[in-house]
This record gives sequence, C-alpha cells and structure tokens, in this order.
Amino acid sequence: MLSRLREDIAAIRARDPAARNVWEVLTYAGLWAVIHHRVAHWLWRSNLKTLARILSQFSRGATGIEIHPGATIGRRFFIDHGMGVVIGETAIIGDDVLMYHGVTLGGTSLEQKKRHPTLGNGVLIGMGAKIIGDITIGDGARIGANAVVTRDIPEGATAVGIPAKIIKHGGITIDKPEPELPPTVMDSTLNAADPHGEAIRGILAEMNALRERLAALEPGDTDRPV
Repeated sequence: MLSRLREDIAAIRARDPAARNVWEVLTYAGLWAVIHHRVAHWLWRSNLKTLARILSQFSRGATGIEIHPGATIGRRFFIDHGMGVVIGETAIIGDDVLMYHGVTLGGTSLEQKKRHPTLGNGVLIGMGAKIIGDITIGDGARIGANAVVTRDIPEGATAVGIPAKIIKHGGITIDKPEPELPPTVMDSTLNAADPHGEAIRGILAEMNALRERLAALEPGDTDRPV
C-alpha cells in the first residue's frame, strides 16, 4: 500500500505543475479517492461488500468522486480536480491513466455482466467526457473534453465530439472536427482554439462576403462597414 501511495504521489507531481510539494499533493481529492478505493476494493474482493460500499460512499461525500468498490484500477491513476467523476462497478482502468473532472465511465445494461468501459494504459480522458458501455479504449488513446464515446477507440487514437469520432490515429489526421466541436483534449502541449471566437470570426467573414456580393449588385447601397 505504501509503495502504491508513493507511486501515486510521484505520478501527480509529474503530471500537475501546480503540485509544488508532497504536502500539497496530500490535499488532492483525487489522491484520497484513489486511496479510499484501494481499501474499498480489497474489502469488496474479500466479500465484505457492505463495508466496501460504506467506505465508497464516505469517499464520495468527502471528495466528490464516486468510484464503485468493484471497479478495477491500475497503478499511478490520477484524477485531476476530480469533482463529479463517476466510475461504475465493472470498469477496468489500466496503468498511468489521467482523468479530469466530470468524467463518467457508465453502463448501459441492467444485467449482471461486464457493462462498463475498459481503459488501457496511458489513456487520457478530458473533462466532462462520457464513456458508456462495455467498450475498450486502447493504450495511449485520448478522449476530448465533453466527448460521448459509445464504441471502441483504438490504441493511440484521439477521439472528440458527440458522438465521438476519431480525428487522429497513428500520427495521421483522419478527419477534421466540426467547427463547434474543436479537439479540446486536455493536455499541456495542446492549445485548442476558442470555439466561440472561431464562430464569431466565421459569422463576420460570411457577413463581409455577403456585403461584397451586394455591393457588386447594387453599388452605393452598402457603404456601411460590417
């Protein structure tokens, strides 16, 4: 347990530039949610399911992060900010996964079977993303903010939008996202365009194009600039 805790703390410090020292990391709700889950998961596997659920509900109230004690979570899992995260019972999360606030790993079936997603190693899930059903997100894949994913995403791919579409795979851009759905994957190396600014610029460009066409048809009637 202590070795896992050291790994978790080191992973947070490596991924979050705001984490200036170990004492600050120990205040992170995401860290405590993972610590509580590891204990609750041990209780669950030991057939002490009621105690496991009590601990998971306490953790939910204390951190704002709900992780079912039956979920399987790998090493160095980091939930940044964390508020509003929900992880279902049969979810499986690999090693070195980074997840932002508001993410849901949900199910679509009422049957007692595998009904929640499986995340591979090194996956990044942007804020507000919803990953639904017994699907697999491959190693190193990136899911954009607010994406809704209902099908498998291959290893190393980037998916954005509602429903999520793969826009990059193997370093090759497959499809450009729609203007209202920019690739807002949360990453310190990626600065996504402001969707509102892009929309306003598009509207102004269209208005100016219409003005030029009107000016050509009726000279003198469109002197006011837009």
